[in-house]
Amino acid sequence: MKEIGIHSEILQLYDSIAALINQAKTRVAVTANAELTFLYWKVGKSIHDFVLHGNRAAYGKQIITNLSDQLTVNYGNGWGEKNIRHCLRAAETIEEEQILYAVRRELSWTHIRTLAYEDNPLKRQFYLEMAINQRWNTRTLAEQMDKMLFERTAIAPQPEEQIEQALQELRKEDTINPDLFFKSTYVLDFLGLKNTYSEKDLENALLANLENFILELGNGFAFVERQKRITIDSTDYHLDLLFFHRKLRRLVAIDLKLGKFKPKHKAQMELYLRWLQKNEMQPDEGTPIGLLLCSEGNTEHIELLMLDEKKIKVAQYLTELPSKKWFADKLHRAIEIAKMNNEA
Repeated sequence: MKEIGIHSEILQLYDSIAALINQAKTRVAVTANAELTFLYWKVGKSIHDFVLHGNRAAYGKQIITNLSDQLTVNYGNGWGEKNIRHCLRAAETIEEEQILYAVRRELSWTHIRTLAYEDNPLKRQFYLEMAINQRWNTRTLAEQMDKMLFERTAIAPQPEEQIEQALQELRKEDTINPDLFFKSTYVLDFLGLKNTYSEKDLENALLANLENFILELGNGFAFVERQKRITIDSTDYHLDLLFFHRKLRRLVAIDLKLGKFKPKHKAQMELYLRWLQKNEMQPDEGTPIGLLLCSEGNTEHIELLMLDEKKIKVAQYLTELPSKKWFADKLHRAIEIAKMNNEA
């Protein structure tokens, strides 16, 4: 019996030592990643300064080729021309402060390399902050950029100063703008719906593909209930879907609509939200938010009716993925309408 006890204690000792080793390995890996990422950026910065300050732009390609050959001989295949160009691009588009911040938050070189090829500084900052906040791996980051997440996010039509402020708040995580987590367009191309379908068909398809739907909603959304019964003055209403957002710490009421947004949809959602605030909201939660998902977009109508509305979001859902130009045109129109409203 004594031997069994000793054996058990040795196993416990092994487990504790193994945990220490694994923790150390993790710290070493994180440190090594940070050092490597910052090294690549500094190499790119050195090349950039060498070419720029020496007026050697005409010899840029030749410089990179010669440098790559020498580095490969002495330090291995990781210094091929392609990687050196990635280093140079990162140094040209991303500031040192951003690199230091990114590596402290454990973004990898592949994250940085992906972000470096986004030309728009504001969009690059958006994806940087979201990758950190949402803990995206490199594949998810590339997918979100390819799906034009920024263009589809509700904050995109707002003035650049407001977007930058929202991103700074996201970094601090003391006050988070919900518009960063809601989209103006949701792509539900995984539903397999035919040309003609009802709101019930849409709801059933979303629940049958709940994992994909939550992925499209974004990180932080947790499913709570379907067809939530709301009783007011002996009258029963049914909210299509109820979610909870962990970072915002708010209930999110989702109502599905066929066709375009109508003023009565807003009034109905306001009723739902007031009921949820009175009967479901917990003391440590923020006030509930409503999301109206409509099958057709009418941006101007929505902007005029929802002016200054913070608790209700209206978005269009698509059952097929359109072209990137479609998203860009839609954002451009939304920005123009927002400018007109601000000037009025």
